[in-house]
Amino acid sequence: MKKIYFTIAGTNFYHGKDFFEKDMKVKLVKEPDNEYDKEAILVKVDGLGDVGHVANSPYTVIGESYSAGRLYDKIGDTAEGTVLYNVDNGVLCTISIKD
Repeated sequence: MKKIYFTIAGTNFYHGKDFFEKDMKVKLVKEPDNEYDKEAILVKVDGLGDVGHVANSPYTVIGESYSAGRLYDKIGDTAEGTVLYNVDNGVLCTISIKD
């Protein structure tokens, strides 16, 4: 298994990001019908629902983490990630992918 890092962005459109904690599980759901981005990946949390999207812009991706476009073909329709850090410019997470 290979660890890939990704950033959750757009949290201000939902519940903010203050509730994200290390080791919290997040569910990734592809949104092929998203009118703004055909590679959009929605992020959900049990009990809250939608909380953001996987960042898909060089302005919102933290460091070398994967954008939604880079991650899209590496996951199925859904996947589970884990929060690593909640920082000023986003929420950095990891996901394990088969090599």
